[in-house]
Amino acid sequence: MSLNSATNSEVDAPISASPAIAGRSPRQIAWSRFKRNKVGMTAAGISIFLLSMSLFAPIVCRVLGINPNDLNLEGLNSSGIPTGDLAGFSMEHPLGVIPGTGRDLLAQLLYGSRISFMIAILTTATALTIGFFVGIVGGYFRGRVDGYLGRFTDFLLAFPAFFMIVALSEPMVDRIEKFGIAEGNGARVLFLILFLSFFGWPGFSRLIRSQVLSLREREFVTAAQAMGATRRRIILKELVPNLWAPVIVVVSLSLPGYLASEAVFSFLGLGVQPPASTWGILLSNATRFVTVMPSFFLITAASLVIVVLAFNLVGDALRDALDPRADK
Repeated sequence: MSLNSATNSEVDAPISASPAIAGRSPRQIAWSRFKRNKVGMTAAGISIFLLSMSLFAPIVCRVLGINPNDLNLEGLNSSGIPTGDLAGFSMEHPLGVIPGTGRDLLAQLLYGSRISFMIAILTTATALTIGFFVGIVGGYFRGRVDGYLGRFTDFLLAFPAFFMIVALSEPMVDRIEKFGIAEGNGARVLFLILFLSFFGWPGFSRLIRSQVLSLREREFVTAAQAMGATRRRIILKELVPNLWAPVIVVVSLSLPGYLASEAVFSFLGLGVQPPASTWGILLSNATRFVTVMPSFFLITAASLVIVVLAFNLVGDALRDALDPRADK
């Protein structure tokens, strides 16, 4: 073999052996960034675990041998305060029992979280659906349509939502019951979902509108218009797929916000009422025993803080992962 052929083989070998560069989709890039965020991954695992515990609360309680409705009055003293093993952690009652009633605290938290999560999820879905539609319509059509929608959005944003819900709670619940739509706690849950959604969508619609205004001037939209694409096709095929990133982030940040809102209104007596249980009701009950049994208040408050914090950390991690300006 000649010197030239040997040299050529040595030069060609690394080139032929080098692996091909594989392209990555935006989804793969975002997932790769998210996996590198240890805090976000930990928060996502905690969030999934808590949602699963809430969803399968009956099964979890059956496995642990606890029941949210059982009264353990034998473990309470004359003042209704737990004594002995029931006052703290035990195999029969992992988080103790509730003063006054003797109900298992862990079972009450699990079953209460089902109502809290239901209100938060339905409110988030309703508010974001309305805001998504209004934001796309206003941002794409602009002009007079955008002007009317913008002024209506400003009108809603000017309302003090908290005081409106407080003032209209009782009359609206009565009206819902008179119309036969729902009764009791069902009417209160429906009221919270409707009013929190009604006052929650304007802010999200502003975000979507700004994104649509930017996307509307991009080259791929102009090319679609030049090719004769209809408005419906441009909105569904060109705009909507490019709006999922802010939607995902807002969902992860809105869910804990509405979860905390439900707890606040139930704490104030405007949401779900006993004998049903939510985290707001448990917090309200815990304040009456905070001096004689602080563990009841601390466990309930810590549960709400952990859930809200976990979802917020997931939202922050998703925002960083979906940011196109982040490092690849």
